[in-house]
Amino acid sequence: MSTVKRIETRQIKQFQRKRVAAYARVSVDTEQLMHSLSAQVSYYSNLIQGTPEWEYVGVYIDAGITGTDTKPRERFQKMIADCEAGKIDIILTKSISRFARNTVDLLATVRHLKELGVEVRFEREHVNTFTSDGEVMLSILASFAEQESISLSQNIKWRVRKNYEQGKPHAHLKLYGYRWEGDERVIEPDEAEVVRFIFAEYLSGKSFREIATELDEKEIRSVRGTKHFSPQTLRKMISNEEYTGCQIYQQVYAYKPHKQRINYGELPKYRVDDHHEAIIDPDTFAAAQAMRKERGKDQLHEKRNPSAYSGMVWCGKCGSKAFMHSTAQGQFRYWTCDARRIKKSCDCKNWRDEELMAAVQTAIGEEEIVHKLKRQVERIVLFDDHLELEMTNGRKRSWQKR
Repeated sequence: MSTVKRIETRQIKQFQRKRVAAYARVSVDTEQLMHSLSAQVSYYSNLIQGTPEWEYVGVYIDAGITGTDTKPRERFQKMIADCEAGKIDIILTKSISRFARNTVDLLATVRHLKELGVEVRFEREHVNTFTSDGEVMLSILASFAEQESISLSQNIKWRVRKNYEQGKPHAHLKLYGYRWEGDERVIEPDEAEVVRFIFAEYLSGKSFREIATELDEKEIRSVRGTKHFSPQTLRKMISNEEYTGCQIYQQVYAYKPHKQRINYGELPKYRVDDHHEAIIDPDTFAAAQAMRKERGKDQLHEKRNPSAYSGMVWCGKCGSKAFMHSTAQGQFRYWTCDARRIKKSCDCKNWRDEELMAAVQTAIGEEEIVHKLKRQVERIVLFDDHLELEMTNGRKRSWQKR
């Protein structure tokens, strides 16, 4: 009798393709480099989609971003996040310098990806992070890349300083009141009038905040064309000697790649007189610096000798807080509310500091009021013709202005 032998079917294991992405970056956004970036994208797209064992995930691109720090690169960070989400098995990239030039960050990123089961392949260096000697080679090559970056930076600094010594600009930095025509800085007439207005108003005794408010009311915008002038911007403009026609190079310097500091004498500065047409004459500039110095002394004196009433004085008309200020010449100190001084929305009258002090002394009957003031008085409210003291015991006392 014939027998039938049963043959068990073997289950064929389905082949799973690797999910592959590529990373490309250029550090400067120029037409030539953007063409290079486009070529990289096309190359990797065709390579991945033309390999049967691979599944195309995409190409992550960062343009115009430095490689010495991985933090600012949005697409790089998105790629890492996709790896953490389990969407990528292999990353292809042109070279170590495209991935990162900082050895510490590079190795930390590669090790993190390795823990996630993600392989990184560097085409130029023929390094695969999943091979036994991959990380050793990566560490060595990354160190070379970092040193190359530092060496390149030093060469650039040398060239820049040589240009400075010859009076040549390294970069055409914008200065409000001027524009560049080639390598020549020429006056922008409308902006120059604003610069003269700022100096004139400052020398008339107005504060930077008051001038900023005036410019805002006139709808005059700052150097960027969209932002308001801030008191800090005006302070820098008043101090900028380049408005007298000179050019000062190396006022800031790079202490490490892409990080700058103000040059307080660590490196030489290079001055070129009569570099461009002046907006402010030397005498006006000198007068502004003398006034700035005097005002600085007054502000320092006020900080060292704060009023006993600080934080206690309020406007009786609009309800906003009142602050003590000094005249430009420092002749006397006065109190006024910010609604009047800055917003021009209150018509309250100023109170001189000595007048306020006499009123409070009379109202509470104390000559030595500093020690007892805050224990007895909660608020001082100013009106045009009188003031009111709101006492800590709930009562009110008033004093008529003479």
